[in-house]
Amino acid sequence: MTITAEHVAEYLDALAKPQGSMGRLEDFAIKLAVAQKSLHPQTKPRRIVLFAGDHGVVENGVSAWPSGVTTVMMETILAEKATSTALATAHSADLRLVDVGSMQPPDKNKQTAAFSDVRVAAGTASLATGAAMTKAQFQQAWAAGEAEAKQAYKDGFVLLMAGEMGIGNTTSAACLTMLLAEAEAPIATGRGAGADEEILSNKLDIVARAHKRADKLFADDLIAAIAEVAGFEIAAMAGFYAQAARQGSAVLLDGYVTTAAALIAERLVPGATRNMIAAHLSAEPGHHVALDYLGLEPLLEWQMRLGEGTGALTALPLLDSAAALLNDVAKLSDIMP
Repeated sequence: MTITAEHVAEYLDALAKPQGSMGRLEDFAIKLAVAQKSLHPQTKPRRIVLFAGDHGVVENGVSAWPSGVTTVMMETILAEKATSTALATAHSADLRLVDVGSMQPPDKNKQTAAFSDVRVAAGTASLATGAAMTKAQFQQAWAAGEAEAKQAYKDGFVLLMAGEMGIGNTTSAACLTMLLAEAEAPIATGRGAGADEEILSNKLDIVARAHKRADKLFADDLIAAIAEVAGFEIAAMAGFYAQAARQGSAVLLDGYVTTAAALIAERLVPGATRNMIAAHLSAEPGHHVALDYLGLEPLLEWQMRLGEGTGALTALPLLDSAAALLNDVAKLSDIMP
């Protein structure tokens, strides 16, 4: 039987509680059940895959941080001392780190079984001056994401998340949100990891010019247009989401950069977002435009903007609660005489 939102709503209304009394939690129980095609959805075991990649545009002054921070944070993740690893441990989520494009690979001595090195290149080219990547590189990064989703499914994980690590990636996300969700540059372009007014002004100019180039390619060659402004980690997440949709895996979406990847997945594989639940609305101004375009309503609005999948990890207890509502509450007809 096909599980529709109406079926799940009817089931919730039949439980031993006043109808609608759990408010928005019931909305997300419906989303989860429809995504998994089951009135008894599961949220465990779950896996988060962090895709890392550097952006050449950082050299053009779009970030308050240098590209080297990407590798430093990758090593911190491998040492299990990052915010993402702390939250993954707290909420029993398996975590993998995939290096699809760091300029400086992490220390080999710090790699673990949770690390995968499938680098497409040593960071993208600068989107400020030309295409960030070739179409072949985009497809290679996409394939790496697909492979991770397939492996997660094979390993038995029922809930998937993706996160990212890449200094400068909100610049790419802004370009993609303009290109694919028709956002205006001042809305799509935020401060990222703490840009001041001077950096933000420069970033806005670069985003507007890069989008203009990509937009000229859009009608004739969609993949070339996306590759013009994408990041390797963003392309990998897009492939991850597309494959998750094909195999029927439920996906908990993180913040702005991951939602830019979801825009790519939806454009190239229509319907990819049907299995997605948005964890949160970030502090980046373009995020709400991207979520609205995809028709996704976030669980949380807490002004988070770290990345690394931390918003999705933070929202996991709410999703667990939604699953518990469907799995563990008696029907009113079963307890009433």
